[in-house]
Amino acid sequence: MSTTDRPDASAPAASDVAARLRGADFLRLVAAPTGDALAAAGLLARAVEGPYQATVAAFPADAERATGADCTVGLGLETGDVAVTDAPVSRLAFAVADALGGADPWLALAGTVAAGAEPGGVPLEAADTERRPGLAVPTADPVDGLAHTALAHGSFSGDREAAAAVLDAADSGTDEDTRRKRASLVALAVAEESTPRGATAVERLLRPHAGGPFRTAGGYADVLDALARTRPGLGVALAAGAGDREAAIEAWRVHGRRAHATLVAATTARYDGVFVAQCEPGDPDHDPPLGTVARLLAEFRSPEPVVLAVADGRAAAHAADGVDAGRVTAAAAEAVGGTAAGTPRAARARFRADTTEFAVAFREAL
Repeated sequence: MSTTDRPDASAPAASDVAARLRGADFLRLVAAPTGDALAAAGLLARAVEGPYQATVAAFPADAERATGADCTVGLGLETGDVAVTDAPVSRLAFAVADALGGADPWLALAGTVAAGAEPGGVPLEAADTERRPGLAVPTADPVDGLAHTALAHGSFSGDREAAAAVLDAADSGTDEDTRRKRASLVALAVAEESTPRGATAVERLLRPHAGGPFRTAGGYADVLDALARTRPGLGVALAAGAGDREAAIEAWRVHGRRAHATLVAATTARYDGVFVAQCEPGDPDHDPPLGTVARLLAEFRSPEPVVLAVADGRAAAHAADGVDAGRVTAAAAEAVGGTAAGTPRAARARFRADTTEFAVAFREAL
């Protein structure tokens, strides 16, 4: 299990990691399937001078392969010669890249937002950005952005017509006034149908840090998180500075539609301390994005502090402060002969048992 976010976790110093990377003839970067870890991989890939290989792996066992690398760095994952697991991992990766001679502040800001943290420090200063009114989306069209964002969930999610209906009343003269009103209308729409946590969670979508390759730091974060979970190859290329922006935006749209559709169609049950969502694929050719579904349910729908989203042989958990999702998920996976990885806030598992059996084991571990 990763020790990300744990108070007793010992994070490696940026200078120590930089020294290891300088001495590597061939570097391997292994990122967890999150926007934060993907951003960290991109920061390091852009900073190193020698050859490297970058991959995304959901579990440490998936990262075990024979390569010629003489140094492997795990990002958000307990694997390799160096494991960077204190979230946001992109924050330390920025410091390492800076020590190596060059770091992209926008990539660091996006990783920080993807981790659910507030941007700050040197990356924010280097990006020379300020918060402005409006929505943190990666597209010029706010309707497109609102319909497909995974930074919030509401009646507008996954539906362009519904998103347009929310925003139609926002035209009020100046661009700044219009952006401010759009944000207010979205916040109101979320508040009307969300749990109290949603009023706080929606703030990631509002008053964005403007700029960067995807218009806002939040929009960039949303794209990276979508790619990490559904198109990791494209995500690695994009984070390393060579990906197709339009392909990334389309993958982000698809991820948003699938996540929101899966959430709406899920069969849910409330237990003491945990909200369980049984998810169907919807699209037989693609697995439902359980990690995103679990987070959205936890932030905007669940009356309980922990959400467990399960589908055939897979599960994702998301927890509020005070509950260790990583520990509970690992215990449940062990009970049914599966495997798990993640952090106290968000974890994932795979198993061969029935989904109901895993859900029962999860509740018992909780």
